[in-house]
Amino acid sequence: QVQLEESGGGLVQPGGSLRLSCVASESFFGVYDMAWYRQFPGEVREPVALFSMSGRARYPDSMRGRVTISRDADKNTLDLQMNNLEPGDTARYYCNANRNGRDYWGQGTQVTVSS
Repeated sequence: QVQLEESGGGLVQPGGSLRLSCVASESFFGVYDMAWYRQFPGEVREPVALFSMSGRARYPDSMRGRVTISRDADKNTLDLQMNNLEPGDTARYYCNANRNGRDYWGQGTQVTVSS
């Protein structure tokens, strides 16, 4: 199974930016549908950005304009650029890979937006 590891989380002020990175143990382009999710305490994980195996990026309406998902082929990573962060964005962010209906997850990286 593919192994995923997130990084890039941390503490930022409102209005600030972060770039999260997910490194995969194997090449995922053309093989897995990828995504970034986030989870608030006590709630289910929700998608932040989707990246299909064909390279199509999709965003929930609530996130559109503030996040950008992309692939770095050389590093075999899936990156998430987040801008204009708000305290409501505070959550644990997870990298996700899906193949044949099965989900794979990293351990997550914490994002805290506070002044």
